[in-house]
Amino acid sequence: MRLVNRRPGREAALLLAALPFVLAILAYLCGSAARLADNPADKLLPWPSTILEAIRAFALEPDRRTGQILLWSDTAASLARLAIGLALATVLAALLGVAIGLVPIADALAGAFVAALAMVPPLAILPILLVVLGTGEASKVGLVVLGTAPLLLRDVALRVRELPEELLVKAQTLGASTWHLAVRIVGPMVAPRLLDALRLQLGPAWLFLIAAEAIAATEGLGYRIFLVRRYLAMDVILPYVAWITLLAFATDRLLDLLSRRLFPWARPMA
Repeated sequence: MRLVNRRPGREAALLLAALPFVLAILAYLCGSAARLADNPADKLLPWPSTILEAIRAFALEPDRRTGQILLWSDTAASLARLAIGLALATVLAALLGVAIGLVPIADALAGAFVAALAMVPPLAILPILLVVLGTGEASKVGLVVLGTAPLLLRDVALRVRELPEELLVKAQTLGASTWHLAVRIVGPMVAPRLLDALRLQLGPAWLFLIAAEAIAATEGLGYRIFLVRRYLAMDVILPYVAWITLLAFATDRLLDLLSRRLFPWARPMA
């Protein structure tokens, strides 16, 4: 049997999925042991017991200065900014993307502008946002929006243009207006694509958020990572990075589950 036709069973698939993680952990343990053997005070690759102690301090003990448990207060601040930014980007993509893809006048008016805006490196305009919007929440949310909305918008517009023209023509012959086409036909058909595009933008959204928090914030996951880096506190940085990864993965799974529940018809047959 050709390799392309061989499919692993459920247990084999789980073992294969776990293998890279196990190898990464083993590589880290070997590297940490080697460095600590040469220098017991080495901070670059702390031993797991040191990492667990840092997790206990940041996740269970209140901070002496603020009285808050830092991991959870940082998580709440970052997730709030991310959720607001992605929600605004999704709404913009849904409204403007459908308009640009469906209405030629809207495409002529905003299509080129959106395409140009999507080419601007979001991190390059962070200083502008800090000057215009200040160092408060608006600049951090704004960077997430500007970093994700143009790409989401273009993806939705492209999906609208891919819809069969015969479908839109038939709807118009039955009396559908432009509004009805957008709300009753185009919107529902591009919604699964929008959720998939949103999943792909989770990584960049976290990148923009952490960059904004590193420069101008007093709490947040990105702020904490860049605060402790000056002390080479890898026992704090590594758990925070792993926690961000876990949050992003959980969000991706939730969006995938939401898409499967709301739009089962958009999934390929097993």
